[in-house]
Parts: sequence; structure tokens; C-alpha cells
Amino acid sequence: MNPKHRIAILSTDQELNRHLGLRLQSKGYQAVPLPEPTHVLELISSDPPDLVLIDLADPDPKYFTVLKQIKLDSYFSVIPIIGLLSEPAIEAGAWKDFPLDDFVSHPVQYPTLFSRIQLSLQRMERIFDNNPLTKLPGNTSVQKAIEGALGKPRAVCYVDIKNFRPYNDTFGFVRGDEFLRMVGRIVADTVRESPGSGFVGHIGGDDFVFIVPIERTERICKTILERFSIIVSDLFMDEDKARGFYVSKDRKGEATTVPLLGMSIAVVPTDNPLMQHAGKVAEVAAELKRLTKKSNTNTYVIDRRREEGATDVVLDLLGPA
Repeated sequence: MNPKHRIAILSTDQELNRHLGLRLQSKGYQAVPLPEPTHVLELISSDPPDLVLIDLADPDPKYFTVLKQIKLDSYFSVIPIIGLLSEPAIEAGAWKDFPLDDFVSHPVQYPTLFSRIQLSLQRMERIFDNNPLTKLPGNTSVQKAIEGALGKPRAVCYVDIKNFRPYNDTFGFVRGDEFLRMVGRIVADTVRESPGSGFVGHIGGDDFVFIVPIERTERICKTILERFSIIVSDLFMDEDKARGFYVSKDRKGEATTVPLLGMSIAVVPTDNPLMQHAGKVAEVAAELKRLTKKSNTNTYVIDRRREEGATDVVLDLLGPA
């Protein structure tokens, strides 16, 4: 259990406070009793907990006010709150009066309480990490997934969209966001369809990452590029596609030509002895991305170097099938 998880206990029942504190500490949590409701918001503001347990079974009426104030606050409303409720209150189901994230019945069944705490904390980690646009796992999950792939026959594949910024500036954020959602679906669907476990994440903007078994990497890259070409074809006029660019205005209002949207995928095998940490994977991926910028086609490039300082031709620069 993560010892950094701080759990605030809001109850006027001193015996319950003591039991909850001891039980939480035995599971590796840091218990923070807050028996006086008058100063709860002040204490939470000065040092926000990771989760709040609030005794609503036979509480000081002020706790109902505290509960609603927390949930109405734009900053603290994200803190998960688990209520301790009496059976009659649970049966009544007046949830508008109890703006909780979860509840357990009172008297407390501790195995149930610990399960609810763990699930609430895990849910918050997912919510905070997931990219709000595509709902794909974000930076923290991507980092963990890369670290988990090190030393295994996997490949970390960084997806980069070429010329996305001018497209976004020209056609607007609404079309730009919808395009990124389509890219996210293409990558996620392709990885999901391929046999074997895979991971897809969205670092942010037009940068995506997927991790797949190394023997399936090229087939997956080719399929993603093929599907990407199809959706890009639907975004531009026939004359633009024939020319390979469209005409836009730069920040000075002058006409300029902009290449069509493209995709590059930098593939970094993680069974490579040179890949000892996630930072090295990102470093190699950045180098590969620079190589793909030399090509005007949708491309993927695979790092095949196995020794430091290798100078022979060790990269495959390929186009879609």
C-alpha cells in the first residue's frame, strides 16, 4: 500500500476515530483525524488529503454542510469521499442529500471499507491520468507501461502527426480535436484487433504511444498508416490531394502552402540491451522522429542498433504497405 496516501477521518465519535486510525495505519495509510467540523475546510485547504472518510451515521449536522461545501468547491470536489451511513439512510437512497463518491454501512465492516478505499484511489488515478480528449491513458500510465516493457520482446511506438499545428490553426480547434479523436480510435482499434496484449496511450496534443509484441509491430504500423491515409483523404479537397498541399494564411495574413497531414511512427524495441530505462527509450524515439521528418510520406522507422556507437545502417525507413 502506498504510505503517501493520506486519509482524513471526519467523525465526532472519538472511539470510531481511534479504531479507523489504527486500522488505516495497519494497511500503510496515513490517518488524519478531523473531529471538529468547524475547521475542516481550512485544514483540507492547507493540506489536501487523498481521500475523506466522513461519518454520516450519527454525525454533527455540520458535517452535512462540510460534505456539500467540499463537493461544491471546484478544486476540492475531486477528492473522493466515502460516507459511513446507517442502514436506514442507505435504504432511503436520498443520494441528493449525500453527494458521496461511495459509501459503506455503519457499523463498519473493515474488509469492505479497505476495498472501497483502494478502488476509489485507483479510480482517481485513472481519471487524473486519462487524456480528457481521447480518454486514453496519459503520461503516468505511459511511463509505467514503458518501464514494464523494458527487457521484454516488446516495442514502444511513438506516433507523431506531421503538419498538425497549421491544420489546427487553419480549420479550427473543433476539427483539430475531432481529428485527434479519430487518430486515437485508429491506433487503439488496430492494437486491440491484433493478437496479444497491447497498450495505447495519449501523451498529449498529437503525440500517441502504443506498445505491442515486437513480432507484430510492423504489421500494426502498416495497418495504422493505411487507416490514417483513408481518414486524411476525406479531410481535403481533390485538388489539394493532387497537389499534396493546401493554401492557408500565415500569422501575417499572407497566403502560404501547407503540406497535408502525415503520420510517422518511431519504433523502439525494448528487448535491446541498450534500453535500460524509459528516458533512453524516449531519447532514441526523438532521434528516429528526426529521421522521419526527411520523408514526405507516412512512414515508420525501427531502431535496430544493438551496440553503443554503432555507425552502420541500422534503421529501416519504410512506407505503408
